[in-house]
Amino acid sequence: MTQTLTTSPPTDDLVVPFHCDRCGALAKVRVVLASGSDLVFCGHHAREYDAKLRDIAVDIIDTDSEQPAHA
Repeated sequence: MTQTLTTSPPTDDLVVPFHCDRCGALAKVRVVLASGSDLVFCGHHAREYDAKLRDIAVDIIDTDSEQPAHA
């Protein structure tokens, strides 16, 4: 039997929480890198590394504000 992987588009009621790459707390900020990969941080670590992240980020998305904070 052949297995097929199917995906469904995300819906508003499907929420996948992400956790900070540094400490494991609930992530509040997503940093998109030029390579296409991303990093996620809690508010504390996002503020701590803000200057360094802005140097390497293509986009910074603060999930609390729901608006991109462009790098």
